[in-house]
Amino acid sequence: MSVPKQRHTKQRRDAKRDRFAIEPIKTQTCSKCGKEKLSHRVCTHCGFYKGNEVVNTIKKVAKKK
Repeated sequence: MSVPKQRHTKQRRDAKRDRFAIEPIKTQTCSKCGKEKLSHRVCTHCGFYKGNEVVNTIKKVAKKK
């Protein structure tokens, strides 16, 4: 079993732990409805992506009721 010869400094330890920080999710505003959405994804509110309707959300809402 190997044992380190010297201890790592606090700076080196903290620099290593800095890479594990949790970053907030980056979002963009939808060009159609203005709601927040994930980039490169269909808007969950209106169903548009790059100006084209991909998912018909009105049909989904009507189906649930």
